[in-house]
Amino acid sequence: MFNRLRMRKEKPSKSETISTTNTTVIQDAAKDNKKLILDNSRWEASLFRRLQKELMSLIKEPPPGVSVDEESVSQNLTQWIINIDGVEGTLYEGEHFQLLFKFNNKYPFDSPEVTFIGSNIPIHPHVYSNGHICLSILTDDWSPALSVQSVCLSISSMLSSCREKRRPPDNGIYVKTCNKNPKKTKWWYHDDSV
Repeated sequence: MFNRLRMRKEKPSKSETISTTNTTVIQDAAKDNKKLILDNSRWEASLFRRLQKELMSLIKEPPPGVSVDEESVSQNLTQWIINIDGVEGTLYEGEHFQLLFKFNNKYPFDSPEVTFIGSNIPIHPHVYSNGHICLSILTDDWSPALSVQSVCLSISSMLSSCREKRRPPDNGIYVKTCNKNPKKTKWWYHDDSV
């Protein structure tokens, strides 16, 4: 019994891990190192199941002030437009915003790319004028347990807790020099008081 408990705590060997390259090769040491090859279609099926599940949840039970642009999703399941309304009693009350979620083939193990789009980008200390959002769960603190719904709630909460409408101090230089993909930015999270 002691050996069984000890075996459970050990890390899997390299041969038991899964790599997520274009073609995934799984080696199982217990099966004479025979290789099992899984093509991308299997991984994509898993991705689409997860996205469909999250989409249905968001459509059926959206957080307050959040809705899905169903037309955009019907055209491309890996790019969603989400509408967010400013919460009543906050600086953004009565305002309407749009978020663009882009999912890559590593989702949910990799966070979605999330940006504000449209003509009304919120003026907020963590939102740049190009729509990029400085929010830790979109990069460093992402977990596969998180979802589109939890990201929307975090962004809504971030907007609701704002005390002063202003852009980040480095907005001008950041917008001129940043990568188009905000996930390629190395964010420095230092201000939770906004």
